[in-house]
Amino acid sequence: MLQNIHGAGPASHRSHIQTQKQPPVDRAFQSFMQEALITPETETANVNFSNHAQKRLNQYGLVLNDTDIQRIEEAVETLDSKGSQNSLILYDDLALIASIKNKTVITALKAAEMSEVTNIDSAIHINEKR
Repeated sequence: MLQNIHGAGPASHRSHIQTQKQPPVDRAFQSFMQEALITPETETANVNFSNHAQKRLNQYGLVLNDTDIQRIEEAVETLDSKGSQNSLILYDDLALIASIKNKTVITALKAAEMSEVTNIDSAIHINEKR
């Protein structure tokens, strides 16, 4: 019969595992992570505005309300369904260049100041007054 001289048998191994302490889990952080991983379908359509676009809107003194955002989101969804990548969105007197794939408005300018637009594959005109 063999004898375990070093105490590395199964019983010793089990006691070693039991003595290791697990790091405490911050329940608030864990809840936050779980919520972040769950993305309701309504949130997937949200359009973001880059810092540059937001600065341009501020420069023009423009504030987009919920209705404006909804119309822009609908335009992005329409463009996305047609396979657009980078688009010009004309909304009243506002011209927005958007990355449809990233659902991000890259820049904003007054439509009257727009003289040339490059590197887009589509355009849409939202014909509603703000």
